[in-house]
Amino acid sequence: MYMNIDVSKKEVSWWKNKGMTPICFSEEGNEGIFREKGTRETLFFVTGKKKSMTRRTVALLARRAVREAALKKCKDIVFDVRQFRFPSVFMSERELGEWLAINFLMADFSFRDFLSQPKEGFLEIRTIVLAHATGKDFLSGVKRGIIIGEEVNRSRYISTMPGGEMTPKLLAKHARQSVKGLPVRVTVFDEREIKRQKMGGIVGVGSGSHEKPRFIILEYLGTTKKEQPIVLVGKGVTFDTGGINLKPSDALLGMNMDMSGGAAVIHTIAAAARLRIRKNIIALVPAVENMPSGSSYRPGDILRSMSGKTIEVLNTDAEGRIILADALHYAKRYRPKLVVDVATLTGAALVALGERASALFTEDESLEKLFREAGEESNDPVWPLPLWDEYAEDIKGVFGDVANMSKTPWGGAITAAVFLKQFVDHAYPFVHLDIAPRMTTLQSEFLSKGSAGASIQLLLKVLEKL
Repeated sequence: MYMNIDVSKKEVSWWKNKGMTPICFSEEGNEGIFREKGTRETLFFVTGKKKSMTRRTVALLARRAVREAALKKCKDIVFDVRQFRFPSVFMSERELGEWLAINFLMADFSFRDFLSQPKEGFLEIRTIVLAHATGKDFLSGVKRGIIIGEEVNRSRYISTMPGGEMTPKLLAKHARQSVKGLPVRVTVFDEREIKRQKMGGIVGVGSGSHEKPRFIILEYLGTTKKEQPIVLVGKGVTFDTGGINLKPSDALLGMNMDMSGGAAVIHTIAAAARLRIRKNIIALVPAVENMPSGSSYRPGDILRSMSGKTIEVLNTDAEGRIILADALHYAKRYRPKLVVDVATLTGAALVALGERASALFTEDESLEKLFREAGEESNDPVWPLPLWDEYAEDIKGVFGDVANMSKTPWGGAITAAVFLKQFVDHAYPFVHLDIAPRMTTLQSEFLSKGSAGASIQLLLKVLEKL
């Protein structure tokens, strides 16, 4: 499923003689495959002014080179590592190795489980060699990058999987498989246990589907038990029809990816365990299908959440916040030092930010700064929006404690975040990430269509910085 990434101190010419295609960059000239001296060919890319390169453009350059090489049917390619040491981009050797490995792997991934293989095979790279590589730090970075890139791609894989092939039950099974052999404890609540725990939000949202809900818990202890954990909560709506408030036809396509937040936290904890990050980390994933049927929850229903607070349902398509309410309350039992929820929660976040950054909500200025810096360093950018108490008036219920939709059509990403805040109730430091803007890839990112794998690199960077 993944290409081989090798590190070598040998010259590019040595690998060229082995039949590998060298990749070269220049500030100006012509792009394409050219013959140099001898019989082998070299693939040239024009980068533009190297002095204006940034971390993001280096990532795009690495991805673009892999994608174009595959289109040219190059199977084995070699890079001169020295070409990536741009004067305007300050990176340590370890950072550079990690950065290249992550982006090479992300560029090579595509979801093709249901495609018939062409006679000539799928376009893919078998081996990348990083020539002129020196030092243990660079090699260490490459090894770390391979782990991170693999987990990002595994998240993209399950998020892109059709809804019928990734139900709540199957998502729970995948969670177990993803941490098999790692020091991660997995617990899965079935519908009976969810009801026993009085998670009325999850029960209500999942009531319309014959695919019963699951509540997935992953626990990784990377340090002493006395250390307070960081809890990651991921929205796991494996398919979202909108329920009784059925989505328009065009809006239904892609709703198999409404569990991207759940996939992200599962593979963040898997990566953390593989990297042996010295933190205690918990991942919670409420997993449901939101389907219309005779047993579905209805507009006007009032659900009693695990916290005891009641939720007045004004729209069954605002379901993600309802299931997260139970998970955020459940998180309190861990006495966490921080809780971060990750969810493809609102189209309003997409309207506000476009498709380039996830929305960030927190009342803690130091956490806002930490997440913004980590987003820039990980090429997983976030941008802050307010989480003010004044917005709570917009979601005050009439017949229940809190309504799942705002009284106004404005600021939907904010009122959804403020809804979640009601179930945090100042019990712990809280960050909400609305990753709806980054649910799918853009053509300009040089990644295959489907899930973007957003927030995993960001979360790992935050975990290391905390």
